Amino acid sequence: MTLKEAINVRCSNRKYLNTPIPQNKVQKMEELINRYNKEADLNMQLILNNGKAFAGLKRSYGMFSGVNNYIAVVGKTDDFSKERAGYYGEKLVLEATCLNLGTCWVGTCFDKKSCVCFVNQDEEIYCLIVLGQVADKFSLKEKIISKAMHRKTKSFNEIVEADTTELPNWFKNGIYAVQKAPSALNQQPVKFIYQSGTVRARVSDKSPYGPIDMGIAKLHFELGAEGGYWEFGNNAEYHRTE
Repeated sequence: MTLKEAINVRCSNRKYLNTPIPQNKVQKMEELINRYNKEADLNMQLILNNGKAFAGLKRSYGMFSGVNNYIAVVGKTDDFSKERAGYYGEKLVLEATCLNLGTCWVGTCFDKKSCVCFVNQDEEIYCLIVLGQVADKFSLKEKIISKAMHRKTKSFNEIVEADTTELPNWFKNGIYAVQKAPSALNQQPVKFIYQSGTVRARVSDKSPYGPIDMGIAKLHFELGAEGGYWEFGNNAEYHRTE
């Protein structure tokens, strides 16, 4: 399975089996985390067999169960670092999907003080990515929570601002992939602008998780469009290479 194919398979899992992640999958995820940390100057860490950050109903509101493993998404406090965290964190999500592991981005329903990761003085914990072994099918509780949390996916025209109706197929394919990207509270706050053949992405400064959501959305666009790469930053440009 490719990362592009994983976009269509990925879903937010909130119930995990009490089964350790196989060592070969742990090793693969640790290798990827180390690589992406170097590429993006982040401090993401894989935490295994420790679910204290999700212990008790007060933090998770009963939405998560069986959580014992997660990736602590840690980095410096600037928006560029947060955007890179979204981009590379979602890469890890899709890589985990390829390994048949369940995942879920978590922004608030956990106790930061109980996270056992290391955070430097100039860093913060942005969020967590829960991962682990999951059942083949959603439980009834998961279906109810998923329905309650889910909002209608924004339409193509709600995501795009364009100066023409004759958009190239690669751009359309990029937006179709963006429509399947996770975002905080499923708000999908990122706008993609197509103007005179140039593509940019922007998000409102008022969106608290905006930079992370933008990093996630940019990765999905990049994978869907194929043959290009993004600059990091709000209102930054996409460079087509094919």
